[in-house]
Order: sequence, then structure tokens, then C-alpha cells
Amino acid sequence: MLSPRLITTKIEDNSQEKQLRGQSFFQEVIEGLQDGIIIISETGKVIHANSNAKSICNNLSLFDFQDLPSPIWRLCESLIESQNLFPLDSFILSDEITININTVIRIRVRWMNLEQIRYPCILVTMENRSESIKNAAIAEAKKYELTTREAEVWFLYRANYSYKQISDQLYITINTVKKHMKNIHAKRYPFTDVA
Repeated sequence: MLSPRLITTKIEDNSQEKQLRGQSFFQEVIEGLQDGIIIISETGKVIHANSNAKSICNNLSLFDFQDLPSPIWRLCESLIESQNLFPLDSFILSDEITININTVIRIRVRWMNLEQIRYPCILVTMENRSESIKNAAIAEAKKYELTTREAEVWFLYRANYSYKQISDQLYITINTVKKHMKNIHAKRYPFTDVA
């Protein structure tokens, strides 16, 4: 028969093992997200950043994880200030950084409380809008069974290209773009008259 001390130790070991597995699971979930995730302290110290956050920041040459880039930190400061002004309200602040016509990063910040960390943290999510649009366009192309050319036209259209820009990009006429768009809309809305 096990002594009470051994039973207690075994329960503690199981509890620690479950906690480690839980942390590992959440680490994998955070790493698997398409969005960049950064968890920072109120002072701007990076507590954790997933690989997508590092990639987005490195590709944009924003920072090397010694300091937060100023557009992100300004948004965090606004969040801190809003909590001081409205302590009972919960806020999510967002902004966009336009790097070039093809790269727009949407940044969102909000407070979060973690049991493992004894003080409130700021959760920063960074979404590469171009990648999100591309993924949505790919999913829609499969869903509506678009041809390869229709998928190319649809992706550019979803990325807010004008018909003229689409024709220039794909080396086709504007009338061809219009024809592809008509076919795409017919596939998306098969029971309506797309004239």
C-alpha cells in the first residue's frame, strides 16, 4: 500500500505533467496560427512571440525583438491609457501599417490575464492582410470550382485591384477581365441573373 506522502507526490507529479502538456498544447496552437502573436508586458518587454510574428517583423525589418516597433508600441500605449481612463471597460484597439500596395499589416492589441504570469499582459495580433485575402480567395476558388485563370482574376479582385490593374497584371484585355468576373459571379450566385 502507498503511503500518503507517496500518493501526494504522485498527484503533484500528475498535476505538473498535465500542466506541461497543456502548455505544450497551447504553444503548438499559438505557433500554428496564421496571425503573428506577440505577448508583451506593460513596459513593452516581449514575453513571447510566435514564429509568424517574428517572420512578419523580420520580413518588414520592423524590429529584432529588442524593442517593439513604434507603430505597435503607440497602439499599446493607447490601450494602457484607455485602461487608466476607463478601468471597467475592455478595449480592442486596431490599426493598419501599409508597407506597400501589396503588404498591409493589421495590428490589434488587447489586455489579457494569464495565470502563469502574475501581471496583466498585452496581446498583439498581426495579420498580413494580403495573406488573408489570398487564403480566402484560394478557398473560394475551390468552393466555386473556378478555373485557374478565374482564380487569378478573383484573387486580384479580392485584393482591391481595379479591372484595369487586373488586365495589366495578367496581360489580358479589360473585356476579358469582365468576362471572367461575369463567369465567377455566375458560379458564386448560380440562381440569380448576373447581367
